[in-house]
Amino acid sequence: MVSIVRNWKSVTPKTILILSYFISIFCLVSADSTITRGPAIGEIYYIGPTVTGEGIYHSTDFGETATCMDSTLYTNINFMSICADLTPGVLYGVTMGEGLYISYNHGQQNSWSLINGGVSLHLFSGVTEGFLYNGFHQHSEDYGSNFIQHSYNGFLGSFSNSAIDAEQNIGYVKSVLGDSVYIFISYDNFENLELQNVFNCSEYPIGILTRGFYSGELYTAGGNQGELRFSSDFGETLNLKNNILACSGFTGGRQPGELYILVNYTQMLGDIKHTYIYHSLDYGETFEVFHPFSHGPEPYYADFTATPLEGNAPLTVEFTDLSSGENIMNWEWDFQNDGVIDSYEQNPQYTYQDTGYYSVSLTIHPLQLDTATKYNFIHVTDGSGIGNDELDV
Repeated sequence: MVSIVRNWKSVTPKTILILSYFISIFCLVSADSTITRGPAIGEIYYIGPTVTGEGIYHSTDFGETATCMDSTLYTNINFMSICADLTPGVLYGVTMGEGLYISYNHGQQNSWSLINGGVSLHLFSGVTEGFLYNGFHQHSEDYGSNFIQHSYNGFLGSFSNSAIDAEQNIGYVKSVLGDSVYIFISYDNFENLELQNVFNCSEYPIGILTRGFYSGELYTAGGNQGELRFSSDFGETLNLKNNILACSGFTGGRQPGELYILVNYTQMLGDIKHTYIYHSLDYGETFEVFHPFSHGPEPYYADFTATPLEGNAPLTVEFTDLSSGENIMNWEWDFQNDGVIDSYEQNPQYTYQDTGYYSVSLTIHPLQLDTATKYNFIHVTDGSGIGNDELDV
């Protein structure tokens, strides 16, 4: 899978910048955890590419540098999800076969022991040493050796994601039913669930959940527009902080406002592999970017800008390609996001005749296919400054 993040409010390594516009499409964050915070400030673990495969990495400097602790090249344990305990050095890993392993030495090769089976990929730690949650269905108080089943009375819909609060025994559950996203809260360790809020999927695209530093803080990333949202009131409201294109995983940190996002690129049959760690201390509004692993040339990705972004009909817009990658030869522009290719030029011009909001997509190929979509990117008004109120979502 190619995982990409670009055009956030900050994308320059080791620099915090404010950018004017964002790319926002579906965030490729899966329900399993590929990045987890450790017990110390600045400590994270993540699953990322190696030159020959994949491995578990450990960083103690916020992701600026990372050490490969265990590589699938040298072990027959292929972890799909990891989670750090509050106990220093303790790391959990789950395989596709639902086997739960534990390491007491930071995930170091040959330090893993199988301790349980039938555990899903959705793991997160509690706020007490040895507490481990397997979704909202069950938890362990003895480092995963035994699990206690939860009742989760009041739950409805299909399970999507869950998270624990910074305060023990409070938990959150996201479920989907029809065109609605439900956020539940539990004050008794998922024994009983109370409906906290209901969001329309198109108006509030909500992805997976992770807790913040203080009690009541909750992050969500994903949805069909790649939105990063934050709540300080136990999930009752979720405020937009940023837009992301795609990511491999994210987790709250050990400091106020701290958030980590993992981005893994694997392209050209493994000839291109990169890992980026995005680190925020202001609740995801800006990010400092670290690049702890690099193999091969820069990754391929589509990106663009345009001017003007708003004006009266008919509105002529100049589009500029900002894509990255060697030997890009083809550009396919869809100026109305309707599946019809409107131009094959690298830097085209297009005139919008009708009022409204328009989403724009750019696909580059053939060496590496990638598409960037900017939702509601162009706004065409009728001369009075008032356009179509209906957004293209």
